[in-house]
Amino acid sequence: MVNKIREIYEYRQMLESLVLTDLRTRYKGSFVGFFWTFLNPLLMLFVYSIVFKYVVRIEMENYTSYLFIGLISWFLINQAVQSGAGVVIRNSGLVKKIYFPKEILPLSVVLGGVINFLFSLLILFPILFINKIQLGMPLLLFPVILVIYFMFTFSITLIVSSLNVYFRDLEHIVSIVMMVWFYLTPIVFTSSMIPKDIKYIFDYNPMKVIIESFHNIFFYNKFPDPGQLTLVAILSSVMLYIGFYIFKRLSRNFAEEI
Repeated sequence: MVNKIREIYEYRQMLESLVLTDLRTRYKGSFVGFFWTFLNPLLMLFVYSIVFKYVVRIEMENYTSYLFIGLISWFLINQAVQSGAGVVIRNSGLVKKIYFPKEILPLSVVLGGVINFLFSLLILFPILFINKIQLGMPLLLFPVILVIYFMFTFSITLIVSSLNVYFRDLEHIVSIVMMVWFYLTPIVFTSSMIPKDIKYIFDYNPMKVIIESFHNIFFYNKFPDPGQLTLVAILSSVMLYIGFYIFKRLSRNFAEEI
């Protein structure tokens, strides 16, 4: 895996070009263009705020801020995995014509998601300021949480993008899985709202720890659980190794399959 990472670094200019292309084509032809990065989470925030605050009637102070933190954090993995599922097929011309580390393709999608996430913070901080939510020292752990989140997201995107070349239905299955996964993660609700008899189901969800960590540093102004975060970091490292292995094995026949 170390050699593959070194090779990807050697092709960093190509990676940069793919990331920029992905960001441009994602909103190509739309009226507001890149501003969908901000409008998309805001529109989702508006809908979910109405449904869960006034219909489901979740009683929580500054619920809108809590919800927005969860939504922009979730969009990273949701967009990366769903878009990454078909990234190899979409770039079939490159795969067939030239040599390059194919891992660059799913990586470009994930990095694009990270960039969108970071831009979303430009909206988050004013919202937190308006709602008088205090930020402090826990915010220093943001880069650590983001790196762990990146590793976890990249590992899944590697696996899904390579498998989808051979099983095209996977791209559609992923959409359903991500929708179910969303509601198994404390985004529109808090962990304290989960009934005790089914809590164990949610505890096996690594995204629960990641989303809760972002809530802790942005919303509650407290440090994330170091034990849980360490476990997710170890899991992400193992999954990343598995992801590289699966992608390497399957990428040998990409040109024949697409």
